[in-house]
Amino acid sequence: MRKPKLNRMVLAICLGCFIMVIFYVQSNLKTASEPVSERTNGQKSRRSPLQTLHDGDQVELAVQVTHQSRRELLEEACRLYTRKRRVLIPEDLKHVVVDDQHGLLYCYVPKVACTNWKRVLMVLTGVAGPHRDPLAIPANEAHVPGNLRTLSEYSTSQINQRLRSYLKFVFVREPFERLVSAYRNKFTRSYNTAFHKRYGTKIVRRHRPDPQPEALERGDDVSFEEFVYYLVDPATQREEPFNEHWERVHSLCHPCLIHYDVVGKYETLEQDSRYVLQLAGVENQVSFPASSKSTRTTGDMAAQFFHNINPFYQKKLYNLYRMDFLLFNYSTPAYLKFR
Repeated sequence: MRKPKLNRMVLAICLGCFIMVIFYVQSNLKTASEPVSERTNGQKSRRSPLQTLHDGDQVELAVQVTHQSRRELLEEACRLYTRKRRVLIPEDLKHVVVDDQHGLLYCYVPKVACTNWKRVLMVLTGVAGPHRDPLAIPANEAHVPGNLRTLSEYSTSQINQRLRSYLKFVFVREPFERLVSAYRNKFTRSYNTAFHKRYGTKIVRRHRPDPQPEALERGDDVSFEEFVYYLVDPATQREEPFNEHWERVHSLCHPCLIHYDVVGKYETLEQDSRYVLQLAGVENQVSFPASSKSTRTTGDMAAQFFHNINPFYQKKLYNLYRMDFLLFNYSTPAYLKFR
C-alpha cells in the first residue's frame, strides 16, 4: 500500500512545481508588458512619458503649445488627404524602435538624425554597455540589426498595448533637403561603394545615354539629375520599394495610422530632442548629441541641386513627395520652377 501513496505524493509535488513555474512565467511576462507607470517592483511607481505629456506640468507652456499645434495639423492633413484607412500590419512597424524600460516608441527616418537617436536609445536600454555618452558608440554600431527591438517583433496584443500606453515620437525634415542629403551621402562619398554598386550602376545603365564601361561597372559618378530620373521613373517602384534613405516619411512611419504624440523637426532638432527626453524623465541621464552644422544640407544647398532640374521633372518629383510636404506642414520650395 505504500507504493501508491508514494506515487501520489510524487505526483502532487510535480504538479505543484509545474503550477509554480507557470505562475512565475506569467508574472514575468505581465511585468514585461506593463506600462512603465504600473511597474512598482516594491518601489514608488513613476509616471510614464505619455502621462507626463498629458499632465503637462514638466515642460514650459510654449513648447507644449508648439507640439499640440503640430499634432492637430497632422491630424487635419490626414483627414483631408487620406481617404482609405486600413489596419496596421507588422510590416508597417519595422521602423518603430521600442524602449520598454522607459515606455518609448520611436519611428526612425534616415537622414533625420536617426543615428544619434538610436545611440541615445542604446544608452537608455542598456545595449550600449558602459557607454553613457551616445557619441562614444560608433555610427555603424547604431545600425546593427538586433541591437534595438522594433515593434514588428512583438505579438499583436503586445503591439496594441504599446501603441496605447507608450509615448510615440518621430522626427521629420523638409522633404527635398532630406532627399539632397541622401543623394550627397550615398552617391558623392567615395566610401559608399555598396550604394554605388547596388543603385548607382542601375541608374547609370537606365538613365545615362551612352555610358562609359567604367561608369557601368562602378556606378560612383551618378549626377543628381540622373538620381531624380530614377526616382520618378514608374519602373523603379514597380521593381522594388524605395530604399529607406529616400523613401517617403509617410510610407516609413504611417503617421495617419499611428497617432504620434511628438512630431519633432530637424529644423528644431535640439529643442525637440530635449522635449522628448524631458517627457521620458531622462534628461539628466543622457543628452542628445549636438549636430555638426557645417556639413548639414540646407535649403540654399537644395536650391543649387534643383537649379538644373527641368520643371517637368521638378513637378513629378514634388508629386512623389507631396504627402510629406502636406502632412508635416512644409511649404512648396520657392526655388521650384513649375509653379
